[in-house]
Amino acid sequence: MRNVDPMMASQMVASSGDISLVANEQGVITDVAFGDRRHVIAEAQGWVGKPWLETVTVESRPKIHDLLAITAETAPSAWRQVNHPARAGDDIPVLYRVVARDDDGQLIIVGRDLRPISELQQQLLDVQHSMERDYARLHAAETRYRMLFTLASEGILIIDADSLRVLEANPAAGRIFEKPVSKLIGRTFPWGFGDTGKVSIETLLSQVRAAGNAEPLTLRYEAMDRTVKVAATLLRREEGLYYLVRLTSDQPDSGWGGSKSLIEIIQRSPDAFVITDPEGRILSANAAFRDLCQLSTELQAQGQPLDRWVGRAGVDVDLLRKNLKQRDQVNRFLTALRPEYGEPVEIELSAVSALDAEQPSLGFVIRRSTREPVASSPKPDEPLAQSLRDMTELIGRVPLKELVRETSDIIERLCIEAALKTTNDNRASAAELLGLSRQSLYVKLRRYGLGDSADKKH
Repeated sequence: MRNVDPMMASQMVASSGDISLVANEQGVITDVAFGDRRHVIAEAQGWVGKPWLETVTVESRPKIHDLLAITAETAPSAWRQVNHPARAGDDIPVLYRVVARDDDGQLIIVGRDLRPISELQQQLLDVQHSMERDYARLHAAETRYRMLFTLASEGILIIDADSLRVLEANPAAGRIFEKPVSKLIGRTFPWGFGDTGKVSIETLLSQVRAAGNAEPLTLRYEAMDRTVKVAATLLRREEGLYYLVRLTSDQPDSGWGGSKSLIEIIQRSPDAFVITDPEGRILSANAAFRDLCQLSTELQAQGQPLDRWVGRAGVDVDLLRKNLKQRDQVNRFLTALRPEYGEPVEIELSAVSALDAEQPSLGFVIRRSTREPVASSPKPDEPLAQSLRDMTELIGRVPLKELVRETSDIIERLCIEAALKTTNDNRASAAELLGLSRQSLYVKLRRYGLGDSADKKH
């Protein structure tokens, strides 16, 4: 290309991309044009007269060097993504390509604005995260339903309203009819109540379907010579109508489903089990927990805060309680148990919430930790340990506010170094891991003198 007018060149290539640039052989931008007003970059108005290198972020500069090295013979170049710093918000990603270089060294550059793609990807991620949260909530709700359905002392049948076939039955229903649950599913309800009882139950179900409710019936279950109370509720779902039939027998339940049996099993469990109120005060503790804490009776634990023995007082248990308000369970939280006598013991603490129950409570399962002993773990970073010792020695000489600020700086630097190490010195990934914008991370890297190590990857 000879004697290409920069204005004409930029207008010519603007139609093939969202942004077009003309740069001289020194890499200084001489003209900027946009092919679509939707992709205008506000900062680009000040690019004319500036080196192209100075308009991009630090990690993008090697890519600009590569593009500026394109010759007339090697043009057009491959596409390269670079980031432009924005006055506010995240960096602006643009995909650039050098389409031509004339005999005077002028570069004709075309770019594609990647912000719409980034926004679309972000929307996709948001939708995916929303679906995952909804699935987790649905799974948790289904798990709770299955648990309640299985442990209920009342017999429960889910029956198709049209065919009257049993679709689901819980163990208590199997005990009432003295049949395995698998033998109940698929049968047409009712059975075993005699002709009069059958007519009464069919009338009950018809009333429930028509009016939504009906008075429960007390009938003789002739097959087992016992009295059974029958109540029904109509369930409406997208796929059809169903009856939820509740059965209560006058015979004592000989099965496991009673709460007394459940409490007895918990009391005999080899794992320590504790139930607390929402504030973390112990309501019940089994024998394994009393053995760990070296307590003689359960009365010594009841009413006491769990963090009297578990974790750091006012820290670990409070952290678990806050997490349990947002999620249903916490698994294998590593902490320590402090018995009445002797040295602390490393433990794994799992917890589950029942805050929506009739009596809101929290359940904790405690096991001895199976990880390697503390003595075999790596020694802490010596500079960090020395810095913390130095901070401790300054107590009383320096105001607390300054000590807190210095300690925060040490922790912040440690977190940044850990994030860079985890991401193999990739700044973009480290910023995302830390919840920072890349610009904020760059400022902190310069502040702590970490820029050289991070630049190795860029």
